[in-house]
Amino acid sequence: MRNQILFLATFIFAVGAFAQNRNDVALYGSDNLNGTARYQSMSGAFGALGGDMSAININPAGSAVFTNTAFTISMANYNINNNTRYFDGESNTDFSQLKLNQIGGVLVFNNGNTSSPWKKFTMAFNYELNNNFENEFLAIGTGNTSIANYFLNNADGLPLEELEAYDNENTTQRYIELGNTFGYGAQQGFLGYQNYIIDPATTDNPDETNYVSNASYANGIDQEQLVITSGYDSKYTLNFASQYTDNIYLGFGLNFHSLERRRISQFDEYGYDSDSKLQHVQFDNDLYTYGNGFSFNIGGIAKLSNMVRVGASYQSPTWYGMTDELFQNINTDYIDPVDSIEKYSEATPNSSIIFPDYDIYIPGKLTGSMAFIFGPYGLLSLDYTYQDMSNAKLKPTFDSFFAEENRVIENEFQAVSTVRVGGEFRVKRFSFRGGYRFEGTPYKDEFTMGNLNGYSLGAGYSFGATKLDLGFSQAYRDYNVQLYNTGLTSVAAIDNKNTNVTLSLTFNL
Repeated sequence: MRNQILFLATFIFAVGAFAQNRNDVALYGSDNLNGTARYQSMSGAFGALGGDMSAININPAGSAVFTNTAFTISMANYNINNNTRYFDGESNTDFSQLKLNQIGGVLVFNNGNTSSPWKKFTMAFNYELNNNFENEFLAIGTGNTSIANYFLNNADGLPLEELEAYDNENTTQRYIELGNTFGYGAQQGFLGYQNYIIDPATTDNPDETNYVSNASYANGIDQEQLVITSGYDSKYTLNFASQYTDNIYLGFGLNFHSLERRRISQFDEYGYDSDSKLQHVQFDNDLYTYGNGFSFNIGGIAKLSNMVRVGASYQSPTWYGMTDELFQNINTDYIDPVDSIEKYSEATPNSSIIFPDYDIYIPGKLTGSMAFIFGPYGLLSLDYTYQDMSNAKLKPTFDSFFAEENRVIENEFQAVSTVRVGGEFRVKRFSFRGGYRFEGTPYKDEFTMGNLNGYSLGAGYSFGATKLDLGFSQAYRDYNVQLYNTGLTSVAAIDNKNTNVTLSLTFNL
């Protein structure tokens, strides 16, 4: 078991690829299609429909459509498949996980005063897996740039004496002191120097600030990076709604988020020239992020006729308060320049970096909806959502790293349009459903993250007071992931496919 020494980093800036940046902002701004089986099987097109526990996430007025008190519980199997290409290499990862992804209920209070235009009042509580962070990809191939360049870029400009342990000081203590004095980048330079990945340009000058790589590779270099993420963004919704006359539904919701995310990056580099001082590098990073968030939403649904319904809703920005913890592990095989013998190093800093708390601001959303009800035979529904991701922010904004990331977000992000279409066909006690959804990328160049396309299918059976629903949804999106923020900036291209199979049980009371 590692010996953890926790300390508070004085500086947030330069944390780059391992603390939160624009890519994480894009991730938190994209909601997975989760919730009840009926909701998923219609691709979430419920803004003008309501009458479903997950529908209150799109339009809080939807709980007032319930005619009686109800309770729903849902289990989902998540399958994530990634096909990854990195230079001449290609790999595939595939795994599944079963989770409780929704549980909630609605209480319906009918107004006993029949002369009042306010027909009923509803109160609902719902738990939902807002975002599932389970993911895994493997980038493997023959690259043209060594990880040594990452350590070089972080070490350049630092005096050599700062990368040496002082008298009566071990490597862990020096690692901590560098973080407190110079920041995260200095710690990365220290790891590179202590593990013989880089050396000073000259060894006789303690003030030397230039460094050289010990990696030699004439015909490329073998590289592997396995990235495993896990965790969740759970949303707890407290909802209030009411029906006014026979045609108007109004609602309001409070959303409380609990977020945990772990990202483990395991990097290996080998296949150097035989005369290279460096022969192998293993560099692992374990980033743990946790925090809480809050948002609210308001909305309304109107029956224009027995056939046509329209809906409109606003979801406020989501304000997340976050903390990051990072543990790093590194070891190398190298040729000792003194006796020309291959040796093994492990200058692992037995400490976890705890960065200062920070905030993420995810912009609000506007949703317009329309639905056509064909009596007892079925329905057709359409939702359109607009969210301007160029207004997203990392805070505190006075921090130099966050200020630069916010500048990039403003210039490189764009407004996101999401379209959801769903339909349902009923035959006696059976219901058959299908849907399609499109979610635009927040990136203007569509390179880092592509557009999402997904479809869904499902069926349900009503036993009377109890309903059983099964939903299937599948979505496709392409990513281009940069390995590190500096030095080794090679990109892995990922074709991602997410498949959800959800079973829901509803009790009407």
